[in-house]
Amino acid sequence: MQSKGIKVATTPVGDRYVLEKMIAENHTLGGEQSGHIIMRDFANTGDGALSALHLMQEMAASKKPLKELAKIMARYPQVLINVSGVDKAKVSSNSAISAAVKATETKLGNSGRVLLRASGTEPLIRVMVEAESATDAQELATSLAALVKSELSL
Repeated sequence: MQSKGIKVATTPVGDRYVLEKMIAENHTLGGEQSGHIIMRDFANTGDGALSALHLMQEMAASKKPLKELAKIMARYPQVLINVSGVDKAKVSSNSAISAAVKATETKLGNSGRVLLRASGTEPLIRVMVEAESATDAQELATSLAALVKSELSL
């Protein structure tokens, strides 16, 4: 998106944080991996039906099927590891984990991403890595999960 001149901002996970950032920085479009898409010109919440209508409008205007429109989106292999038996309250303040996440993000550059967060509904930490190769995603996620376990074990 940045190569197309579109500013990308990141937030903690949750559409509430996405909306807060959108309001603070006057963005009109926001979303998260779970599929929540917020279009502030129309609503301050994610609305699947509204998103679908806009997508269909673009398909009609461009006269292109969804399969063709979706070609611009890069999809990477994703690995999700749930780490249980850890003190999830300390994940955001642990310097070793923060440094490892930053190093992983640097290694991936614009060809993947890392998400490490405490679950809001379960007693665990979610470690998610997307990379160009499934092998890289698995290795990086496994390494981060092992570090989380060693740093935050109960």
